[in-house]
Amino acid sequence: MTEVRDSAPTARPESGARIKPVVFFGSGAVTLAIAVWAIIAPTSAADTIGAVVSWTSQWFGWFYILLTTLVLVFVIVVGASRLGRTRLGPEHSRPEFSTFAWASMLFAAGIGTDLMFFAVVEPVTQYLTPPRGEGGTLQAAEEATVWTLFHYGISGWGLYALMGMALAYFAYRRNLPLAIRSALYPIVGKRIHGGIGTAVDLAAVLGTIFGVAASLGIGVVLLNYGLTFLFGIPEGTGAQIGLVALAVIIATASAVTGVDRGIKLLSQLNVLLAIGLALFLLVTGNTVFLLNALVQNVGDFVSSFPGLTLETFAFDQPVDWLSAWTLFFWAWWIAWASFVGLFLARISRGRTIRQFVAGTLIIPFTYIVMWISIFGNSAIEVIRNGDVAFGEVTMENNAAGFYQLLAQYPWVPFIAGLATFVGLLFYVTSADSAALVMANLSSHLPTPQTDGARWVRIFWAVATGLLTVGMLAVGGVPALQNATIIMGLPFAFVIILVMYGLWKALRVEALLAASQEWAMRSSISGRAAGNGHPHHEGWRQRLDRALSFPGPERAQEFLDETAVPAVEEVATHLRERGVEAETRDGRDEDGTRVVELAADADGEHPFSYQLRPHQVPVPVYGRAVPEGDLTYTRLEVHLQDGGQDYDVMGYTHGQLIDDILDQYERHLEYVRLMQANR
Repeated sequence: MTEVRDSAPTARPESGARIKPVVFFGSGAVTLAIAVWAIIAPTSAADTIGAVVSWTSQWFGWFYILLTTLVLVFVIVVGASRLGRTRLGPEHSRPEFSTFAWASMLFAAGIGTDLMFFAVVEPVTQYLTPPRGEGGTLQAAEEATVWTLFHYGISGWGLYALMGMALAYFAYRRNLPLAIRSALYPIVGKRIHGGIGTAVDLAAVLGTIFGVAASLGIGVVLLNYGLTFLFGIPEGTGAQIGLVALAVIIATASAVTGVDRGIKLLSQLNVLLAIGLALFLLVTGNTVFLLNALVQNVGDFVSSFPGLTLETFAFDQPVDWLSAWTLFFWAWWIAWASFVGLFLARISRGRTIRQFVAGTLIIPFTYIVMWISIFGNSAIEVIRNGDVAFGEVTMENNAAGFYQLLAQYPWVPFIAGLATFVGLLFYVTSADSAALVMANLSSHLPTPQTDGARWVRIFWAVATGLLTVGMLAVGGVPALQNATIIMGLPFAFVIILVMYGLWKALRVEALLAASQEWAMRSSISGRAAGNGHPHHEGWRQRLDRALSFPGPERAQEFLDETAVPAVEEVATHLRERGVEAETRDGRDEDGTRVVELAADADGEHPFSYQLRPHQVPVPVYGRAVPEGDLTYTRLEVHLQDGGQDYDVMGYTHGQLIDDILDQYERHLEYVRLMQANR
């Protein structure tokens, strides 16, 4: 027998990680070149970006809108179907993080300081200058917050959900690299390791860094005004560069600590402080009005959402408005999809697709509804109560709107300081997550739990800061928006391929489920007794086995005396029938002994039957209290899709062979269904 290694080793950050030269140097060169160009020749850069974004909006605006809608429908259908039970990892895997920690990280990674910015700016803008109709009316007030919820709502999170579940599925369930290229494996096969995969990862990194730069640039503009509001520090490029440098330093320090510590702790603190800030406005403001408005906003959003998702304004198109809002947001979500999707995959191993889709669509959107409704309706109420100057200031200087709204409430210095701190935390959680993800996208990683090298993470943190400064030099927030619309387009086509690849892979899961229903599951431990006929004492043996709790020594003895001879006997007969088969007896990376039967290992559909010892607590039945050790050893069956959650310890030689054959028959039925459905 040869040695076997576990297919899901524990995390080893940086161990064996190496860069993908073309992806790393190619994306790094493009990023630095554009950043330097923007800093040296901002006028030329602004003119070129403006011309390209005009062409993109004219010819591909409908494409952005249609794609975003199709992706949302796709992820909801997959999550609600029977495929939603599919686990993002082996069948025996379970979530690494608690629900609160997971929820904190998933929305802190996908929501940044920009939510604070747009929660006031967009409702005010949509109220005063709506895409249709007259501004400042009751109808405009009712629709303004709904537009903001739409642009920040579940459509964008549908893109995150698609990328996240695709990456997690192929990495943790199919043992492919945790990279965008892996989602194309059902389409192009092993060619993902060549030029096609490189082009996909390159587009992902470029889309990510421009999307992140847009978010961080918006955050810097907001925080700069916050420092002006609090301490009189003047607005301008100097202060913004200082904020970028400070954030890059903090993001680098957090990124190198890894996802288990820095990012998780910052995300949880972020959530609590942000919720506290929103509740302060709710309690000290016009509470009854805000609660009524929140309920009405939800109702208006639900009723108008189907029409909004495909709204292209074909007959009377407000071109500038569409580019500044819907197209920008959809391109922004697309550009962020690889970043947030890969990060969500990194923290979601062990969850089912249904849990993942529901959590990704519902948890962040619940927070978004709360935040936008409170801040947006509060801002609109200020204007409708006669403070026209507030609306004019917000329109002229978008960053001023948020802080001018806070000035309407008590304890202004403290609340504005807290808001600035929350904004900085949002900035850092986005920046350090982005540095981690871009390092992983541009690196070959030996396992999905491995992260890119520290120096690579530091490089991307610095490159993101430099690009942010360059885009601010070109023209501030509008330039960042335009660059996002342009750079999101190439990756939009990648998203179509990812969706198709995941669909093909999930069809295979459906066939696997069908084959499992056809073949009898293998845990009928008493059906055979050497000669193939039921033994008259079989039921006693089954009961004795169920009530016995063997230790590790007995498990090793069973592996030596029963398991190894059984798998070798089956392997020998398979070879006699012309099937390539071998047995392996060795240790995985944590030292656990594994006995395996492998057939067609190099074929398109390999078969693997493994026995792995697991220490588990002794159960208490009725009033019986176990004596001695409080744990016992189970010998659990593992197949290609992970642990099957049943124990074969105590099976006879014949019963174990029956179990192997049950699983092999199921595998053959799966292969037959695969071939029949090609």
